[in-house]
Amino acid sequence: MATTQTIDEAKLNQFLGQVVGDLAGYSGIVMAYFGDRLGLYRALAEGGPATSDELADRTGTHERYIREWLVSQAAGGYVEYDGATERYTLPAEQAVALTDEDSPAFVGGAFQVLLSSAPSLPRLLDNVRTGKGMGWGEHAPDLFEGTERFFKPGYVGNLVQAWIPALDGVQVKLEAGASVADVGCGHGASTIVMAKAFPSSRFVGYDVHEPSIERAREAAAEAGVSDRTTFEVADSASFPKGDFDLIAFFDCLHDMADPERAASRAFDALAADGTVLMVEPMAGRTVEENFNPVGRLYSSASVLICTQNAIAGGGTGLGTIASDAALATVFERAGFTRFRRATETPFNRIFEARK
Repeated sequence: MATTQTIDEAKLNQFLGQVVGDLAGYSGIVMAYFGDRLGLYRALAEGGPATSDELADRTGTHERYIREWLVSQAAGGYVEYDGATERYTLPAEQAVALTDEDSPAFVGGAFQVLLSSAPSLPRLLDNVRTGKGMGWGEHAPDLFEGTERFFKPGYVGNLVQAWIPALDGVQVKLEAGASVADVGCGHGASTIVMAKAFPSSRFVGYDVHEPSIERAREAAAEAGVSDRTTFEVADSASFPKGDFDLIAFFDCLHDMADPERAASRAFDALAADGTVLMVEPMAGRTVEENFNPVGRLYSSASVLICTQNAIAGGGTGLGTIASDAALATVFERAGFTRFRRATETPFNRIFEARK
């Protein structure tokens, strides 16, 4: 549609340049997904510099595709190119972020999460028009695996070292032997990190997604903590009561259909001197404070995944960029008298709630 407004050509060209950057960024995410899932990054990290022929041989892929894949990676700064040898190198810093799943800097899971909604885009578009939703379990499997791989590095790097120590008296209880519920546990990454760190305590993880619970049980066995962890299929608003010393919500309250019911259930299931630990995405206290790359990422995820799940469950959800005040209101209505932001990272807010 034609516009009668005067167009500033410089501003238009600046915006078009931004769009080109966004398009290149999206293509970069897709190509990074290829690199992660096909083992291309790992082959470069472990085998050293390679030509397209050499990398294709290492990974059992077709050289004709790898040729342009490497160009895209060099253009995006993911790898470096030596024109004299025609070899590509994965720098050590990129190797940590792209291949070391034990590092807090690992980002491989993010590629899976961001692309997991692609097969469902026609349905998601229709949902935005009609107000319908799409449940967590209806997404492609990349969402479940990618979520674990995306969040686990942060839990490994921060949960025991910084987040639990920021809570009043919780670490002492866990060291002595406490009862812990991890609500919305997914594949159990957060539960297992705690179980490995506090062998005297007992942990139970709850999630409504049965395949995730099955995977959590397998992961606990692999980690050698099955003696002190159990995983059960249960809803956040009706999981069993147990006078828990600690109830945790890791990156999940915002996409529940009824966060207040979940908080109320936690209030009822918590011991008198118990604590709720809640980890939520970083968000601003005002709308404008979300106008940054992190806010852009999380608000987009809300449209594609989180709010979709809440609406599918009959609610509206908090969304990924719920403010501290909105979260505090949820817990106040559930009966909690103390609520505070205990600590934070560039990507997370860590809250403590007490009766």
